[in-house]
Amino acid sequence: MIATFINCFKIEELRRRLIFTLLVLVIVRLGASIPVPGVNAEVLNHYFSQVIDQQKQGSVIGLLNIFSGGALENCAIFALTIMPYISASIVMQLAVGVIPTLGRMAREEGGPQKITQYTRIGTLILCAFQGYMTVRIFEHPEANPFLPGIVDTIQKYGHLVPHMGIMFELPAVITLTAGTMFLMWLGEQITDRGIGNGASLIIAIGIIAKLPSALVQAWNAYITPSAAKSASGASPIILIILIVFLLAVVAATIALTQGMRKVTVQYTKQVRGNKVYGGQSSFLPLKVNYAGVMPIIFANAILLMPAMMASWMLPASWVWARTFAASMGGGTTHHIFMAALTFASSYFWVAMVFNPTQIADDMKRHGGFVPGVRPGDATSSFLDTSMTRLTFAGAIFLSALAVLPTMVHEMLKVPMVTAQFFGGTGLLIIVGVLLDTMRQTETFLLQRHYDGFLKKGRLRGRSTAMPSSGNALPEKQILWLIIVICIILIGGIVAITLQKG
Repeated sequence: MIATFINCFKIEELRRRLIFTLLVLVIVRLGASIPVPGVNAEVLNHYFSQVIDQQKQGSVIGLLNIFSGGALENCAIFALTIMPYISASIVMQLAVGVIPTLGRMAREEGGPQKITQYTRIGTLILCAFQGYMTVRIFEHPEANPFLPGIVDTIQKYGHLVPHMGIMFELPAVITLTAGTMFLMWLGEQITDRGIGNGASLIIAIGIIAKLPSALVQAWNAYITPSAAKSASGASPIILIILIVFLLAVVAATIALTQGMRKVTVQYTKQVRGNKVYGGQSSFLPLKVNYAGVMPIIFANAILLMPAMMASWMLPASWVWARTFAASMGGGTTHHIFMAALTFASSYFWVAMVFNPTQIADDMKRHGGFVPGVRPGDATSSFLDTSMTRLTFAGAIFLSALAVLPTMVHEMLKVPMVTAQFFGGTGLLIIVGVLLDTMRQTETFLLQRHYDGFLKKGRLRGRSTAMPSSGNALPEKQILWLIIVICIILIGGIVAITLQKG
């Protein structure tokens, strides 16, 4: 593995792309620490630290803070993250599949550029709306149902926004909107000039940024003397079991992400003039988890609605309604609804995105057919049946993965910020992004006759004497650089642990 990392820096273009990606990600993390002008960020910092220490962090506010990479608790200019762009992209993707005019536009020449432009306009509108709502929350955090107990923090450390009014709201909304649009631009630059998908990398780096805090919370819960003497029975042995369990969950998630059924497609020979086209055999990949992370996101969004409506719209006398809405945040009711909604959302998303009729028509137009299946309607029916069966297996696994973090938090008393890495949206995003980045890096390595991340051993016919392009860095310097980075990371974790203690 170390030799593969060294080979990455021997290829000039790949080295340039890696350095560019790292520099952009550093800018993203810096923006997550710069507070919005006019906001006293220490109030939310103290509130989040107290809530995490008491292990009362709700799944809603904790999930939002993890996705923002800590930008929410810092009241940063990147507090909205890149999620408005992701939301606009999802809406536009669904619209292309539902609205015939947009569907035809997407297949025409220059159509994808127009769809991208519409997505950017939708992102700007969503940013303005969400920015205004976020600013209102900054002004009146005590009215937010997902920030319980923040009144005590305000009384101790002062108001979150000392000077309210239009003179604060207008610059703050513009700042948050500009921050998200800048993130969108950075994501496009990573996609064009770097390695990996830019938008996905920005989300993943925000989730990974909370990993040191999760490790510290796990250390305080299972390793410190106070944890060893607690009534919950926490011990280093349980921590080792949790690590093994985490590795098993990650391995299963990778298998789910990589799993696919390869449907053989045979192309007939076509003679055009003096040339013969076709005649070769290919395959159509049908992924087990075709919907990706979207079913869990849909299920989370739907479960948030009862709590929000009960807190903002229902009167205080309706105790039963508020109790039912509160049960959606955890417990047996939450697990049942979360698993059911994730299962149903998997089929919904596949039905919206996967179009077997169009795929069958395209195959027939290009002279392709599935062996043993007639072209046309029979092929469409075959693909629909195959995808339905694959989606069933993927939906079952996604349903279990969706409720796993909450169950680990409730049953094993794991801090919520740590339990988020045992499944759910965060783990799926991290695994998917890392695999996609490794595939792109693999392509550069194999083109230069190097072993990649995903394949071991020398391939037949691969020349080992071909010189690499660019100036290769000395291997010892790269090894020392990796060692120094590891020492800095370990030192940072130890420093945070001592500070918490």
